[in-house]
Amino acid sequence: MSFEVRNIKIGEGIPKICVPIVGTTYDEIIDAAKRIKNEAFDIVEWRVDFFEEVFDQYKVKKAAAGLRDVLDDAPILFTFRTKDEGGQKEIEGNSYTTLLNFASTLEYIDLIDVEVFFKDADIKNIITTAHDNNTKVVASNHDFNQTPAHDEIISRLVKMDEIGADILKIAVMPQCKGDVITLLSATVDAEDKVNGKPVVTISMGQTGLISRISGSFTSSAITFGTVGNASAPGQIDSNKLKDILNLIG
Repeated sequence: MSFEVRNIKIGEGIPKICVPIVGTTYDEIIDAAKRIKNEAFDIVEWRVDFFEEVFDQYKVKKAAAGLRDVLDDAPILFTFRTKDEGGQKEIEGNSYTTLLNFASTLEYIDLIDVEVFFKDADIKNIITTAHDNNTKVVASNHDFNQTPAHDEIISRLVKMDEIGADILKIAVMPQCKGDVITLLSATVDAEDKVNGKPVVTISMGQTGLISRISGSFTSSAITFGTVGNASAPGQIDSNKLKDILNLIG
């Protein structure tokens, strides 16, 4: 089940390339967007946990508006990655809920990332608010310690579907080649269990590199590339990634 965000069809065709912006100041964020604009990408992920002023709503809105001015009609994904899932800052559940609810009301933002296993946050409230504002939800879960078993990966993706997310994402850390195969197999098998929603799966690091280029085979809808600084281990330069995806796709 594909859908369109600013003329980008997610869940259809070759995997879409999402490039992160990890600037800590307004100027760094805008400069990064200007560099990205001339490179290969489909979606921009604004990693707001890197932003020094992330808890100032005026500053967040100003930066989001600046990104939209630079990026024209490119989809923008708003992501606060929590410390427990590999992010830069600690955050309490109420603050997390408030931040994401605010982001979903901004006309400049198209998608928000929601960590579905953040126990202290009101996840259902965040998703409802996002949908009320026509903002899509990427449900996510990141495990930097291991690769869960095949059925557990599918179970987490099913939970994301059940709570109403639009895109279902899981990123895991492999300890061996077999872990990568486990993730790829679960990705294929999950397609029929999540009502056809776009699934995004990533095996991180050098060992899991193949998971970032195999989406046309496994039906993983989005992959993450870099223009400048990476936001997670194993990301590939976006231009190289585009060439590989076109070859495979």
